[in-house]
Amino acid sequence: MRLANIYNLGVKEIRGLFRDTMLMILIVYSFTISVYTASRAMPDALNHAAIAIVDEDRSPLSGRIETAFYPPYFTTPKLIDISEMDRRMDAGLDTFALDIPTDFQRDLLAGRQPTLQLNVDATRMTQAFSGNGYIQSIVNSEINEFVDHSRGSARVGPDLVMRNRFNPQRDSMWFGAIVNLITSITMLAIVLTGAALIREREHGTVEHLLVMPVTSTEIMLSKIWSMGLAVLVASAFSITVVINGLLDVPIQGSLGLFLAGVALHLFATTSLGIFLATTAGSMPQFGMLLMLVMIPLQVLSGGVTPRESMPMIIQDIMLAAPTTHFVMLGQAILFRGAGLSVVWPQFLALIAIGGVLFAISLRRFRAFLR
Repeated sequence: MRLANIYNLGVKEIRGLFRDTMLMILIVYSFTISVYTASRAMPDALNHAAIAIVDEDRSPLSGRIETAFYPPYFTTPKLIDISEMDRRMDAGLDTFALDIPTDFQRDLLAGRQPTLQLNVDATRMTQAFSGNGYIQSIVNSEINEFVDHSRGSARVGPDLVMRNRFNPQRDSMWFGAIVNLITSITMLAIVLTGAALIREREHGTVEHLLVMPVTSTEIMLSKIWSMGLAVLVASAFSITVVINGLLDVPIQGSLGLFLAGVALHLFATTSLGIFLATTAGSMPQFGMLLMLVMIPLQVLSGGVTPRESMPMIIQDIMLAAPTTHFVMLGQAILFRGAGLSVVWPQFLALIAIGGVLFAISLRRFRAFLR
């Protein structure tokens, strides 16, 4: 094996990548627009939910409830008639419609248990799920304070003081930016290497390589380093310009250490991309295989939901996936400022998984060339 052959073949791959307009657009979109828009649209917190109120009571208590909803969680409530409630919700103008019935305050002060009607547009799934709890908490708080004639309740026992570490404002955008970057790195590493191999087979240039004095290992390594370098450069740009710059997400740890972890992750995922490309017969088949692989890697690796909430058998199985360890080291370095002394187990795991995937892919690649 000659390093010059690996270098020259890799340069050929990079030139071919630059000539592929669609892949270049995919790279730019995945590491800029996709990361930015997906992070800004993270639905974990309620934000400017449209609410309308039907006040049939016209009492001081109903007035307090109306003024309790304000930005950024809700828009300024629209006061409507009961005849407008269904029509506005059918038109999609309101996500929530709260109906305060007649004599609500009188029945409450008389010791009865009057009910409020809350209509929810469940097609807006995230807002409907979280907003229901917000509204119930706000209404109960206003009613309790009105009945007690006080703007606060007496505290009994110890006071719980919460201190949020690593994300003091609990801003979901911080989490979403890193998760979307990790997803883009994994997806592009598989797509670029797989597309490069399938493109050569479709164009007939594989036969040209077979008559040259190069080995299958040199061909495979050239594809890995060239496509990995393209994703690595795009990742560094995304985290410095888009995430840290435009989104203003603070980076707590060493960027160099994180990029070293990205390089190890790319070694594993690019090898996986070559394996999928040798298994698929065409680009459409490769796309279908990619969907079957990417969805479990993304959902079960701990990026979307915590691994601790999954069954133990799923946690154990996903330890064989490179994305699991990459998510661990990425969150530890970028959020918690962890150093090599903390994330070295994930580095070793990526090296081991990458080595196994490389060996399997190389064996499959040699069979593919034969």
